[in-house]
Amino acid sequence: MIVVTNRIPVAEGHEIDFEDRFRERVHLVDQHPGFIRNEVHRPRPMKMDRETGAWSPDPDKQGYYEVKTWWRSFDDFVAWTKSESFREAHRDRPPKEMFAGPNVLEVHEVFTSTDLDV
Repeated sequence: MIVVTNRIPVAEGHEIDFEDRFRERVHLVDQHPGFIRNEVHRPRPMKMDRETGAWSPDPDKQGYYEVKTWWRSFDDFVAWTKSESFREAHRDRPPKEMFAGPNVLEVHEVFTSTDLDV
């Protein structure tokens, strides 16, 4: 199993519009062979005071939204990226102003998990 993470820096003031895009998505990926699940994580930039163990918001740190998809295999993910459904799901591109910088795409293989027999 693999997890594909798209780390996206959303510009201040565009968070609601960005989140709405995922709430209103067409769910084409959900039907693709090998797809397991999708999650979108909202950033909460935090810092910890190591002496006291207290946590507080970190206004100086850029948070990244993370869009994660779980796949049975890397080949299943690649097939999704080459599909007509992928092109359709990504055709309505958001405005450049929505982003505070470039996204980062990461692929990880799950080799152990507390909730799966991997």
